[in-house]
Amino acid sequence: MLKKASESGNRLVFLGSGGARIVVAKQLRASGGVWFSLAGTEFIVDPGPGALVRMTSSRHRLDPADLSGILLSHRHLDHSNDVNAMVEAMTVGGTRPGGTLFAPGDALEGEDAVVLRYVREYLGRVVTTEAGGSYELGKVRFTCPVRHHHRSETYGFRFEVPGLTVSLVADTAYFPELAEHYRADVMILNVVRLEPSGLDHLHLPEARDLILAAKPRMAILTHFGMTMIRARPWELARRLSDETGVTVLAASDGRMVELDR
Repeated sequence: MLKKASESGNRLVFLGSGGARIVVAKQLRASGGVWFSLAGTEFIVDPGPGALVRMTSSRHRLDPADLSGILLSHRHLDHSNDVNAMVEAMTVGGTRPGGTLFAPGDALEGEDAVVLRYVREYLGRVVTTEAGGSYELGKVRFTCPVRHHHRSETYGFRFEVPGLTVSLVADTAYFPELAEHYRADVMILNVVRLEPSGLDHLHLPEARDLILAAKPRMAILTHFGMTMIRARPWELARRLSDETGVTVLAASDGRMVELDR
């Protein structure tokens, strides 16, 4: 029998590895975000379309009622579409209130807020993230080091538990300070494009630059657009491993990555 993610140390499960509008709209790759299990604390980052379905059907026995929190990097639908369903699932339809939602201000307030008012009543806390903010969730401490260069208010995350740091570089145009802000043992990089495009997303050469500058023990590429998928991400990751001397993996839908090895 497979163990639950929380029973086997520090792990990630990619509920989806697709990004960008066409890939998500056609579900060429799933778009459910990332399940984290760090120091016994479980949470999900960016529950996009299909997150709840991918979770409840996962062979890794992921129970949304085990979650302590939900984190949004920003309000775009490929990152936030299932947030309300996830709040209900985490709180068992509101019958077991608790848990924490972390989200930028414009995901919570204003004309394009994505979190419904009634589900907020089910939560123990709703925390508005901001650049440079420090937060705690269970045994996990994390920061949102810097505001990203993206079309909405966007923050990545740098998580810390005893003996391990993990960072997630969310959607952003490249800027040189990213490497310093997100230096960690394990770096997760949203890499939408294969080549430069002028869009406010990372492309593969910029991911290579970040890996060379930050020198993590492991880097994981995810959130692929069409050009990345066509280029076979697993081959690109293998090539980056050779070029950088860092273990580079390509996420795939449903893939679990054990971080203690």
